Amino acid sequence: MVRVEQLVAALALDQAGPDRFRAVNVEAGHGQGSSGPVFGGQLMAQSVMAGLAGHDAMRVKTLHTVFARGASPDLPLDITVDPMHAGRSFASSAVTISQGDRLCTRSIVLLTADEPDFIHHADPAPATAPAPTTPPTDEWQVSVVDDVDIADPEAVGPAGLDVWTRFPGAPDEPGIAQALLAFATDGFLIGTAMRPHAGVGQAQAHVTLTTGVVSHTLTFHEPFPAADWLLLAHRSPHAGHGRCYGRADVFTPAGNLVASFVQDAIIRPAPIS
Repeated sequence: MVRVEQLVAALALDQAGPDRFRAVNVEAGHGQGSSGPVFGGQLMAQSVMAGLAGHDAMRVKTLHTVFARGASPDLPLDITVDPMHAGRSFASSAVTISQGDRLCTRSIVLLTADEPDFIHHADPAPATAPAPTTPPTDEWQVSVVDDVDIADPEAVGPAGLDVWTRFPGAPDEPGIAQALLAFATDGFLIGTAMRPHAGVGQAQAHVTLTTGVVSHTLTFHEPFPAADWLLLAHRSPHAGHGRCYGRADVFTPAGNLVASFVQDAIIRPAPIS
């Protein structure tokens, strides 16, 4: 796991010019390995921060990211913000992350101003194990309900996965909370899609299987503190043709729905060299 202070440090973007930023990568240790590409959740988190720059009175409503190519953990990131619209209620930008001539991701970041409720409803949280009582550490904490092991190719189960997650000690800032949740949402839907299939697990990713996120859309509903536990309730309703689709809702321990996300990804046999 990655230390929370390391992740927060990677969210501090350096201004490199008008609507341009430079960013560093989180140190290896978040499960990707030093030889793998930069974790996609990091790129989404940094896109959130870039989209918020200059819009202190707003929060992110929706982040839609397309992953074009993997980013190298050994090189810094160049981030360009292309403003699309800025108004009283909404603002939007295209955020591009690249390394030299290599375009890695492009995101559409939609911002919103807070308004009072006109109508309000929300789905309830699923019936699942309560938030863990383990003490906080200085790392991003993850607790998979029922100790499901999505890495084990023989651990077959339904195409669903409940995961509790928190970032102890994270700053109490709405934008950082949204960026940290974006980081957390990228890690589990491929494994969720693998669960019903014997002989398929995340331990085979980048070994005998080619896996990777193609696009990810995250919508925020309510504010929340990232330092507290959040439940990510995942479900993969379809996999086929070398692709998988998943969606999830995010709840507080009190059962409040605070965000939702969907993801398209690749799952296929790795080429035989």
